[in-house]
Amino acid sequence: MNAQKTLVTGAAGFIGFHLSLRLLEAGHSVVGLDNLNDYYDVRLKEARLSLLIKYPSFHFEKVDLVDKSAVDAAFARHHFQDVVHLAAQAGVRYSIQNPYAYLDSNLTGFLNILEACRHGKTRHLIFASSSSVYGANKKIPFSTQDNVDHPLALYAATKKANELMAHAYASLYQIPVTGLRFFTVYGPYGRPDMALFLFTKAILEGKPIDVYNYGRMRRDFTYVGDIVESMIRLLPKPATPNPAWDGLAPDPSSSYAPYRIYNIGNHQPVELLHFIEVLEEKLGKKAIKNFLPLQPGDVEATYADVSDLEAAVDFRPSVTIEDGIGKFVDWYRGYYR
Repeated sequence: MNAQKTLVTGAAGFIGFHLSLRLLEAGHSVVGLDNLNDYYDVRLKEARLSLLIKYPSFHFEKVDLVDKSAVDAAFARHHFQDVVHLAAQAGVRYSIQNPYAYLDSNLTGFLNILEACRHGKTRHLIFASSSSVYGANKKIPFSTQDNVDHPLALYAATKKANELMAHAYASLYQIPVTGLRFFTVYGPYGRPDMALFLFTKAILEGKPIDVYNYGRMRRDFTYVGDIVESMIRLLPKPATPNPAWDGLAPDPSSSYAPYRIYNIGNHQPVELLHFIEVLEEKLGKKAIKNFLPLQPGDVEATYADVSDLEAAVDFRPSVTIEDGIGKFVDWYRGYYR
């Protein structure tokens, strides 16, 4: 039995793959769970896995987190020290078209992880939240000290629910839990439903791209390597109770329980039109733009205040979109050649 195992759920997914690879390169023993669903091309998930299984210290199990007995069995077999829960049904727009897909994966699946962590005496549970929880908030930069009770899509509501569920388990069972609000993550092996992937494919094929809010949206685009670096630094630092927490003036980002919430964003919002200009430059080809109004469920701007993250682990994301998009384009050309 290896007590130093780390569980990564969604290991065949975009962020889960990059985190698993980084842990393996650092000599960790990693167990990856994924259901390999067909929300997007399964071949991309299999390509990510093919790189992970080259490491003897990586073990993959095809598990749907909604299957409680399968989750419990994995925890019983491996005795995980730390758990990083990244598996979820992603996508704001998809949650408007297929709302029921989000209840099983994002709520039932997370409950099964929380229960398994409770019984497995997990040292630290890190879970993925989302910048989308800020919803109708207009005050920027978005701070973890702000109230987030006005989601604009069901996806965001399920991520807010995850934060509440995690707090309940931290309070009831003293499980150290850390929630991470990711801001528009991009990079090599990225998700095909994300703008950078869709734009790159369409531009290279000479097809038009849909540019919502007439290109005036601003996003805190965050390179996946910065996301992973943040998680690597947080993993050995289980959440602890905040001794200054006051129920009369409650801080949403911490608690009397071992619970913390952090933003992980590049803290430099970029207008969508500029993002496209950088991509055009890296591809050496102009985009045919189809300008459209803001979509339901979308927000006009995201902007992360990362001062809490910096104070906790002495790190703030810093990869520029020029560098990050360049790395993505290099990967895309190589992968799809």
